[in-house]
Amino acid sequence: MKRLSGKVALVTGAGQGVGQGIAFALAAEGARVALAGRTLSKLESTRRRIEERGGEAFAVECNVKQPDSLESCVKAVVKRFGALNILVNNAQEVPLGQLQDLTDQAFTAGWESGPLATFRLMKLCYPHLKGGGSIVNLASAAGFRWDSSGYCAYGAVKEAIRQLTRGAACEWAADGIRTNVILPLADSEALQGWEAARPAEAAAYFATIPMRRVGKCEDDIGRFVATLCSEDCRYVNGQSIALDGGQAYLG
Repeated sequence: MKRLSGKVALVTGAGQGVGQGIAFALAAEGARVALAGRTLSKLESTRRRIEERGGEAFAVECNVKQPDSLESCVKAVVKRFGALNILVNNAQEVPLGQLQDLTDQAFTAGWESGPLATFRLMKLCYPHLKGGGSIVNLASAAGFRWDSSGYCAYGAVKEAIRQLTRGAACEWAADGIRTNVILPLADSEALQGWEAARPAEAAAYFATIPMRRVGKCEDDIGRFVATLCSEDCRYVNGQSIALDGGQAYLG
């Protein structure tokens, strides 16, 4: 039997990149997957690819920055599948730039789409996750850069997500909910865009990866998340786990 058979998962930002890779991997392990995001056409593409592989998925248009949209999303998932066992908070707008150049709007968008959306969605899903659910939030090694120039706002919102994760892990473990956070480095569309815009910086960064390669969205990130949500990791809770070939040292 597949490790996530009978489980229902909700993945935000599932239309492409890391979110899509996670959705593919969860479905491959037997989970029914709700795909949430702003662009329905991308979500439907992910859904079709999952169904072509023999899985089951459901696309839900959702703006994670809007509380009503998040609430409607959770209700739609539970109505469709009758349960919700796994939550993956992946969606994130990335605020990059030097402090003097970074706008309030960009920082606010990073905050609302990242830690605030994570906070809201965890609370909305809590009643459904009780008794054996799993939450996986996404942070970033940007919070560990020795030189944070141009990355401090992004690092700040991602570090807030790590703290929310730890809090949920401590407060909700007695309710049977495990909460962990991953720090992925994957060959997503976002990373490819960053590499194209800053080739020299990207080359120098990639050279610091001990395994000398960037991870794959499904094979390296998604499959780990599927394992983390399975009974194989039933005693793993409250951890920050870097999936980056050894690049970041969390101490």
